Order: sequence, then C-alpha cells, then structure tokens
Amino acid sequence: MMLSREKWDKLEYIEFLEYMKSMQDVKYRDFNKKLIPGTENIIGIRIPNLRKLSKEISKGNWKEFLEVAEDTYYEEVMLQGMVIGNINSNFEEILYYIKKFVPKISNWAICDGFCSGLKCTNNYKEYMYDILKKYVCSENPWEIRFALVMFLIYYVDDEHIKDIFEYCNNIQSEEYYVKMGMAWLLSICFVKYEEETLLYIKNNNLDDFTYNKMLQKIIESNRVDLEKKNIIRSMKRKTRRY
Repeated sequence: MMLSREKWDKLEYIEFLEYMKSMQDVKYRDFNKKLIPGTENIIGIRIPNLRKLSKEISKGNWKEFLEVAEDTYYEEVMLQGMVIGNINSNFEEILYYIKKFVPKISNWAICDGFCSGLKCTNNYKEYMYDILKKYVCSENPWEIRFALVMFLIYYVDDEHIKDIFEYCNNIQSEEYYVKMGMAWLLSICFVKYEEETLLYIKNNNLDDFTYNKMLQKIIESNRVDLEKKNIIRSMKRKTRRY
C-alpha cells in the first residue's frame, strides 16, 4: 500500500486501517494485552513494523494523516506518536502536535514509546524543558509520567539533575505508573550521577514504595557494579505488612 501519499481522507484511512489489520500477529496481540493492563483494543502489530509505516507516512502528507487518524486501536495511537517524532519542522509546529497527542496517552507503552521518538528534543532542549515543567506539575498521571520519561531520556545532565531531585520530592501521586516513572528516572540519575544521587537517596521525600522501587531498579542495572549494589541493597526501607 502506498503510504507516502500527498492526500489522506477518511476513506483512505479506513483502507489503511484494514491494511494494518492484515499485519496482525495474534500471539503478539495476546502478549501485549498482558503486558499493557487495561488496553483491550490491540491489533497485534510489532513495533518495528509500526516504525516502518510511520517512516513511509512521514515522507508524504503527514499533517493530513494526523488529521484523519483515529484512536480506536492501541496501534493507531502509537503510530501517530511515531509520525510526530519524525516531524522535521520548527519548534512551534512540533509543539502543536505534541500538545494534541499527550492527552491521548493512556498507558505506559504509548507514553514511553512517544518519548523515545521525540529526538527533536535535542534541538530544542530548553524550549521543551519549559513545557515539561508544566506537565510534571499536572494532576493527570500520564502527563506527569510523560515529563518523567522525557527527563530520564534527555535531561539527566549537569544543568538539570538538581531540578529532577526537586521535582521528584514534590510529586504527590498515588498512581503506580507515576511512582514507577520516578523510580526509573532516579535509577538513571544514579548511573550517571552516582555521588549526587546517593546524597539524594539519603535525604528525600519519596514514599516507601517509590523509594524501594528506585533501589530495586539501581540493583537490577547492569551499569552498576556489585559493590555499589550491595550498598544500595543495605539502604532498603522496611515497610509494614498488614
């Protein structure tokens, strides 16, 4: 099917959706349903195949594609995020599509996949950071997760490490995927800024679950040596069992 087309309308999109369904891998669909809780409408298309589709679409009229694209299936939303990641334009236009997409994030896979594809962040780092500062203070857990994952991919550096610690101290959320996002982010901070992060580990406002998950992720990292892992292991908080 020709995807680098100059025109997209609803009928052409319906035809494209049928083409996507022809790529279904039932075993992969069933695997994803277990991996991504609460997501039922999954076709079962492997990520490398979605990337190929997004690259072809991006060669044509990707704006019209994004206008007619629907959100019924997990892969439809994932594909939109990939297409946005391929945009080669000015920051204002890229930001327009990012802001339209973020409310569609409803699971960790779409969130994290979208973040990893936003390589344009490296070209507009401080502009994007100003936007992320708003998302990390949101009451929407997926907006917070979006900011946290963006931080861990693009902002664990000299300029932002102290801010990251402060944001993690101030986030008040009972949502599992926010807590896990913080734990993951802080484990990356430890890998890249061991001394600074160790000081943070000794003095922070994290709840016990997030704190212990952070330690767990550090211990599981193949970028941390055994001696450091043993130190981290000894810092685990004991939690009550009822």
